[in-house]
Order: sequence, then C-alpha cells, then structure tokens
Amino acid sequence: MKSIRKKGKTVEQAVELALKELGVSREEVDVEVLDAGSKGIFSILAKDAMVMVTVKQDNADFVFRFLSQIINAMKVNVSIDVKEEGNHIFVNLQGPNVGLLIGRRGETLDALQYLTGLALNKRTDEYIRVIIDGAGYRVRRKNTLIRLAEKLAKQAKKTGKKITLEPMPPYERKIIHTALQNDPAVKTYSEGLEPYRRIVIEAKQ
Repeated sequence: MKSIRKKGKTVEQAVELALKELGVSREEVDVEVLDAGSKGIFSILAKDAMVMVTVKQDNADFVFRFLSQIINAMKVNVSIDVKEEGNHIFVNLQGPNVGLLIGRRGETLDALQYLTGLALNKRTDEYIRVIIDGAGYRVRRKNTLIRLAEKLAKQAKKTGKKITLEPMPPYERKIIHTALQNDPAVKTYSEGLEPYRRIVIEAKQ
C-alpha cells in the first residue's frame, strides 16, 4: 500500500491534495490526522495541518476495476479474471469478442497492459508487473515465435546469410533470443531503435 504525507491550511485541504497526487477517491484511502493545525490569532502564527493518507484498495481489485472501466467503455463483453502472485498480477480475458482486445499481433493487449501497469504503479511503493492475456493468446504467440526462431536459424545456417526479423516489442525479442541461446551454430542480436528494433539471426563463422 502507498502512503503519503501532505500539508494544507486545513485537514480537508491536506487530504484533497493527497488524493489528487495519488489519483484516488476519498473512499479508497485511510486518513490519519498527524496535526490538525491552527488558525493562530488574526492569521498570525498559523500552523498548517498535516495528514497521512494511505491507499487501502488492494492491487488485484484496483486492476479489475481499472480494466472494467476501459473495457466497458469499449463495449466489449468479456470476463476478467485477476490473480495476484508476489509482485506480479496476472489477468486473463475471456469471451466471444476477446479478439477485439487482443488486436493485430497483440498490440491492443499490450496497450491495455501498459496502461494498467502505469496506473497501478502510480499507487504502489514497490513495482508490480501486470501481465494481461486474452484467451491464451500469449502462450500461442510464444510457441509461434519459438517455431519461427528455429526455422529461421536453420535457414541462416544453410545459406550462411544473416536474417533480419520484423520489429518486435522487447518481450517478444527475448523469446527469440532465449529460444536460440543454446544453439552453438547461430548468434542473435538486436539492432535499431524502439519501436522499430529488430532481431538479427546470423550463422557463426
């Protein structure tokens, strides 16, 4: 849970400043008044109030609510299953229209994952990784990339020419690197700048 201290001319003002910084509502926090402050005499020697505001909503519940708002706005009918394991939160989306949330090569899914992680970690003291999948898409995509890596590695060894793949996000490039890291006959490396960074597969001399 994330806590912050805030000062204000009044307790109410200090709480409002804290809520604004945390990006949460009053119902989502616990408030401890550290100093109620004082107005002083004719505003002379006035003392600010200080509060400690702590987010009380758990991470899994926040992720569920955050995604529900986005998906409802998109008018896509899916179920949302959220599980928290250590510093990871796993989300699985299921439903007849889940493909709309996956998008071309998982681009929409990646965008949802990025936004959700960004919103969640604004509220937490330690980094929490959010992984969102849709009807097992990421597992299928991983298997597809592994098969592709093995096929292109054979091609690189046969022709002796380096093979440059299409641009991929970092986690997909990692799958390719990992799939071929134990092949003594090829090497892999990335070149270019994000978001156009590509993997190169090359036969070792």
